[in-house]
Amino acid sequence: MLERIFCGKGERIPPLRIAIIVERFAPWGGGVEKVAWQVAHELVRVGEDVTVLTRNVDPDFEKSTTTSPRPRVQRLRVPSQWQPLRVVAFSRASAGLIRRNEFDVVHSFSRTRIQDLFRAGGGSHSDYLRRSHSKRGALLRRFSPRHRVLLSVEAHVFGDPTQRIQCASRLVADELVANQGVSPERILLLPNAVDASRYGTPTVLEAGRLLRAELDEAAEQIWLFPASGWRRKGLRTLLEAMARIRDPGLRLWIAGRDDPRPWLKISRRLGLSDRVRFLGLRDDLEAIFGAVDGMVLPTRYDAFANVTLEAAASGLPIITTSANGASEWLGSAICRLENADDPVALAGAIRSFTSPERRRSFGARAREKALDLDWARHVSALREEYHRIVDARSARSIR
Repeated sequence: MLERIFCGKGERIPPLRIAIIVERFAPWGGGVEKVAWQVAHELVRVGEDVTVLTRNVDPDFEKSTTTSPRPRVQRLRVPSQWQPLRVVAFSRASAGLIRRNEFDVVHSFSRTRIQDLFRAGGGSHSDYLRRSHSKRGALLRRFSPRHRVLLSVEAHVFGDPTQRIQCASRLVADELVANQGVSPERILLLPNAVDASRYGTPTVLEAGRLLRAELDEAAEQIWLFPASGWRRKGLRTLLEAMARIRDPGLRLWIAGRDDPRPWLKISRRLGLSDRVRFLGLRDDLEAIFGAVDGMVLPTRYDAFANVTLEAAASGLPIITTSANGASEWLGSAICRLENADDPVALAGAIRSFTSPERRRSFGARAREKALDLDWARHVSALREEYHRIVDARSARSIR
């Protein structure tokens, strides 16, 4: 924990006035929302003064009558339709509110032009386009209003030497240095975190046992693919790998919000109809992790897939790729493939976990790694970074 609470005899350093910028402030949704929610609440818990600038607030948060300390929320009234307009309006509105308030540190989790610390949670948008589409597709997308706005905001941030950049993986940090002109000295390398106490508990495991009995009682081994954006996350490669493993007891569960209809056709064509189950978007991932035997995510690009840490905290063996930034932090505790488009290698990796003992061994090692990546340590590192930002600003003003 940060040791800057007291100075001198009985003199207490006042809490930092921190602004957290995020378009949606809620514990659900994508990874960025969960991370911003956790960071804001943990900062308040350790005594910091936090204001969240957002356009959309979790209804339960607004209705809550708890007397426990929690972040203040400043709602920004901006258009909610058409992403290019929304992004520009949100960036301008947050900048205007920042100018009218005296925050010590502004930490943005969304694409905004003005902040002290920018969390590049998804990496750079240009790298996302390059990795997710063909060369021609990436080029054409750069002409759309949506992508032009996102690229423009990032270019401003990456080109401003006074702004610090938070990266959750070396995968992202190296790309920013090599292709975006960001100086290594501007980068805070900090992995995401996980609340391991939520996963693998007796209650969760019992819920998982009941879920497995309900959905796939005859299955001998179940692997989970928990993701949205299935094309980029490698579902086609995974289905082709499953088709190569002619084991009727091996099943695949797919959880996420994508439209399953085109993937159902592919599954039928590959003869997998009886071995693949589409679960849809779920709010009980803890129980699903408790129901399955492993997690597989052959992604083509993920700056940091948070489900990787959640699966690790659940004690599951994990198969993913080196294009998943989270894999860097789990090391040899997981199975990491170099080629995200190789169904033969992926099928071999799945076969390598036929033994329950091997699955348990890898799962235990993954959980041990996940326990080191907790929110208290994450926020302690952020507080140290915040003080560095304040000290650097003071030094610049003296010159």
